[in-house]
Amino acid sequence: MTLEQRPAPLPEASRTVFFVSDGTGITAETFGHSVLTQFDLRFRQVRLPFIDTLDKAYEAVRKINEAAIADGQRPIVFSTLVKTELSEVIQRAHAMHMDLIQTFVAPLEQELGVKSTHTIGRSHNIVDSEEYKNRIEAINFSLAHDDGQSHKNLSSADVILVGVSRSGKTPTSLYLAMQYGIKAANYPLIPDDFERGKLPSALYSFKNKIFGLSITPERLSEIRNERRAGSKYASIENCRYEVNEAEVMMKREGIRWLSSTTKSIEEISTTILQEIKPNRREY
Repeated sequence: MTLEQRPAPLPEASRTVFFVSDGTGITAETFGHSVLTQFDLRFRQVRLPFIDTLDKAYEAVRKINEAAIADGQRPIVFSTLVKTELSEVIQRAHAMHMDLIQTFVAPLEQELGVKSTHTIGRSHNIVDSEEYKNRIEAINFSLAHDDGQSHKNLSSADVILVGVSRSGKTPTSLYLAMQYGIKAANYPLIPDDFERGKLPSALYSFKNKIFGLSITPERLSEIRNERRAGSKYASIENCRYEVNEAEVMMKREGIRWLSSTTKSIEEISTTILQEIKPNRREY
């Protein structure tokens, strides 16, 4: 990328965003990030989790108001507080509020004809006993089957990722496990495989579960040079060879694949989920 092609740097962060929750704050933060990325601005981000008492709510207000004074403008608050009395306290802060629970619960109560329970942590106790166990099992499975470490229990895998080393298989496997409870194994395609012109033999019995990741040679070389600078492994010539051979093999074997070069882990995982179509969860 030339200097002329580089995007202009974002301005310095001048506004604080708070993610306030009676739980972990992950829901508020995930939603907030999705909204904030629509703006070419930088924000100071503060998560305030486990705000489940009035004392904690007043302390959160103090922090928000301090940020308002320091910034010289109102902070933005994304909140997922279930209890009305806690939400009302946070609303007193000198800030622009985005209350996700109040925005969606009231219309749903009217549509469903049922009052919500307004129970703190509700999302973490009905389904989580089973889902949490499934996620832990999936994480353990993905770790045990990372980088072709084990051929055991591949029949239990939901998906088997293949691709050249450093094409994004490991982070994608772990993301699928942690977010969706998907048991993902991953295997690197190496020069020995290219010389044989075949996938690792252990994979052929589970070909319907295989999904491939590729990457541009230029980006692959950059990534590999961060780990093994100046090595043959990281050279652009070797990266071109491996990527080309891997893509030829995947096409020949009829393996579904995509390039991870410009895609986030979330985008890659969503595409894989669409392809493997795991059982839908019920809430």
